[in-house]
Amino acid sequence: MDAKLLIHNTLTRKKEVFKPLQENRVGMYVCGPTVYGEPHLGHARPAITFDVLFRYLTHLGYKVRYVRNITDVGHLVNDADSGEDKIAQKAKLDNLEPMEVVQYYLNSYHKAMESLNVLPPSIEPHASGHIIEQIKLVQDILDKGFAYESEGSVYFDVLKYNKQHNYGVLSGRNIEDMLSTTRELDGQDEKRNPVDFALWKKASPEHIMRWNSPWSDGFPGWHLECTAMSKKYLGEEFDIHGGGMDLIFPHHECEIAQSVASTGHEGVRYWMHNNMVTVNGQKMGKSLGNFINLAQFFEGTHELLTQSYSPMTIRFFILQAHYRSTVDFSNEALQASEKGLSRLLETCNRLNTLKPSGIAGSNPQSPADIQSLFAKCEEAMNDDLNTPIVIANLFEAARIINSAVAGTESLSEEDIKSLKDLFNTYLFDVLGIKNESKADNASAVAFGKAIDLLLNLRMQAKQNKDWATSDKIRNELTALGFEIKDTKDGFEWKI
Repeated sequence: MDAKLLIHNTLTRKKEVFKPLQENRVGMYVCGPTVYGEPHLGHARPAITFDVLFRYLTHLGYKVRYVRNITDVGHLVNDADSGEDKIAQKAKLDNLEPMEVVQYYLNSYHKAMESLNVLPPSIEPHASGHIIEQIKLVQDILDKGFAYESEGSVYFDVLKYNKQHNYGVLSGRNIEDMLSTTRELDGQDEKRNPVDFALWKKASPEHIMRWNSPWSDGFPGWHLECTAMSKKYLGEEFDIHGGGMDLIFPHHECEIAQSVASTGHEGVRYWMHNNMVTVNGQKMGKSLGNFINLAQFFEGTHELLTQSYSPMTIRFFILQAHYRSTVDFSNEALQASEKGLSRLLETCNRLNTLKPSGIAGSNPQSPADIQSLFAKCEEAMNDDLNTPIVIANLFEAARIINSAVAGTESLSEEDIKSLKDLFNTYLFDVLGIKNESKADNASAVAFGKAIDLLLNLRMQAKQNKDWATSDKIRNELTALGFEIKDTKDGFEWKI
């Protein structure tokens, strides 16, 4: 692997040259959704970010085992160790079995990810399907002395762990500061210290989701799940763990503590986190009333939307910002993304019909070596997945193509082939954009061929100086909403 991929490692807070444990293989784990509601823009951001990483690592020649979990138990409503399970709460409200809720919203999530052209992971484990592994992990941590049982629940002993290791290594938080900003125990709490977190919780009588364990009928702690499942499928040490920036603390911090406590060493070599989606500078969330799910984007049915936006517009919008920067939603920004993407895709369509107009290097006005754009795109991807720079270089390629169409630049057959390779590699394969403007089914292809046939008849009429027929074909198509442009090589059309 010759490419020197730099990634920003949250653990060290700097960019590092990516060196996998095995030369040709990469183990990657990403925290997937808690499936109790419709997928939204916040779900799309990490899915697209790590899909691009998955695609690029594969492009570089690595065999990637990509594990993205589904949280279907143990994630409580306040993200701590009390309250009701989010899925169980939804099940009670809708009078459903919890796994009915899981399946319904998981189907919605998969449908949305497919629309966004997010590749499926290699493995998609469910937390509820790995209870045995989680019980064993709890026992391992107990045996090592970093956990304690209390009234049927098991808690991680953060203070004891911190004496030998560093609880806060990922987030940079200080244990004393955490203690000073955490509420005091009232003498009735099961925990020894307020910073301790649950590995296993005893289920209350009304709790729906429960399993038998050595300590109680209960359920695993939210943080435990990813540690157990990543260890099962990727081993005690693996290459990349990703997720949203909001998971750094406490979720990923607790994962590190669990891994070190059970194995004696950290399990993850590179921690990567994407930033948040905001609306007018505020984090998108249900409580703020600015929450928009993906189906509403695709259908244009939310009050904050002035129109619908295609899945590829959403994907392109997200990729126009670096994954570690915030993405601020606005209709104006999405409309600009829609126009920009349309321009790139229309240029690709022109490129497919473009004829060579010169010999490479023969025209002093011809574009610079197209291969330099390849090098710039690769350099941008190697610089911590800098997708905005990749997109900027693709727009430069589009400028060259449009100049050639207009006749102000010359492109050889080799130049055209290189430009096609550039778009196929970086716009479609690496960035994962689908050409929505191209006909993908038989009826649409037939429709396109029919329009081409009419316009060829028009060209023939013009050659025969049959201006009445030529004008009639053009005027009728224009009235139906077609935009027709004559070029030196024939014609172009779009709806």
